[in-house]
Amino acid sequence: MRALRPILFWTHLVSGVVAGAVVLIMSVTGVLLTYQKQMTLWADLRGVEAWPPTPGAVRLAPDSLLAIVTARGGTAPTTVVWRNGAQMPVEVQFGREGRQYLSAYTGEVLGTGSVTMRKVFSVATEWHRYLAMTNAQRPTGKAITGWSNMAFLVLVLTGMVLWWPRNLTWGAVRNVLLFRRGLSGKARDFNWHNVIGIWSAIPLALVVASATVISFPWASDLVYKAVGEAPPSRAPEGNAARGATIGASGNASGNASGNASGGGQPAPVATPRLGDVYAVAAERMPDWRALSLAWPKTADAPLVYTVDRGMGGEPTKRATLTVSRNGEPTSWQPFDSLTTGRQVRTIMRFTHTGEVLGFWGQTLAGLVSLGASVLVVTGLLLSLRRLLAWRRRGARVDVPLTA
Repeated sequence: MRALRPILFWTHLVSGVVAGAVVLIMSVTGVLLTYQKQMTLWADLRGVEAWPPTPGAVRLAPDSLLAIVTARGGTAPTTVVWRNGAQMPVEVQFGREGRQYLSAYTGEVLGTGSVTMRKVFSVATEWHRYLAMTNAQRPTGKAITGWSNMAFLVLVLTGMVLWWPRNLTWGAVRNVLLFRRGLSGKARDFNWHNVIGIWSAIPLALVVASATVISFPWASDLVYKAVGEAPPSRAPEGNAARGATIGASGNASGNASGNASGGGQPAPVATPRLGDVYAVAAERMPDWRALSLAWPKTADAPLVYTVDRGMGGEPTKRATLTVSRNGEPTSWQPFDSLTTGRQVRTIMRFTHTGEVLGFWGQTLAGLVSLGASVLVVTGLLLSLRRLLAWRRRGARVDVPLTA
């Protein structure tokens, strides 16, 4: 261990200096994104009066509500979300072009969401994933954050050894497990760096390691291969449809950006008939909280619902229901029906945000992200002090002796 410790130390120090600035950006933005889903929904629904207009009012049948949406013309939805609760509006999403919150009882547009809140989180996400690089520079930004995250994983793993005291006496252990008052300068930074590092090491390692499957396709594929499964194929980027334009007949055509296909004329997509989605959700998952429909891209495509009894990022509380166009359920796919590789990959995706454990998991992920910010700052300060001390020692050696 004595021979290994210097190697770990210099690996730790060099990784921190090289990737420190990027890791700090990702850590700070990670804190800002901790409660993104909850804060966005709160901002969207603030001031929205979605209660029944009269006592005993009955919600519109989903088909009737959808008919109201399509009759308005414009852009076809990409997703429709129903939330359980008499006071909850229906959310109709239009890809990147926005959303509308409708009264479940009248179809009236009650709001279009908080532009400010979504802009704040959009900017934070762009910095977190791409260092705010746009367009053709995005892959470069993603590569930088991805490899910086790998360097951060090296920092955490080597830190687990370096943060632990060499002598297991109570005095030595206390100095790295508990904050000490009255310290300043190097002693304070060293104490904070060790205490925060030790207490956050395991959850931070999970948050950082799980980010690799988001950053690198090879890491995602490795998850499947590790359990003996073939990785799923990936569709080429840029081929996904982004919505459609509703014509006078109520059918959807074209895409959200107005690009034509098939000789300049987009293929029409018939408005689907949904049936009683509330009964569908209650039958399959009585304690459901949200039910979303991905708008079908073709006239004969089945209807794919996501039924969720969690907060949106808990994969074990979510299931997918596929219904044919004649109204017959063809597939019910809860989490435990997925392959082992798919389960592990999905859990790792939401381990990064802590959402896999619900609200308290998000809180823990946010706290360790905050701790990571302090670790980076104190680590860089300690490195800077080491550099300055080394230069001072060199200056003293270079001073010529005088008689």
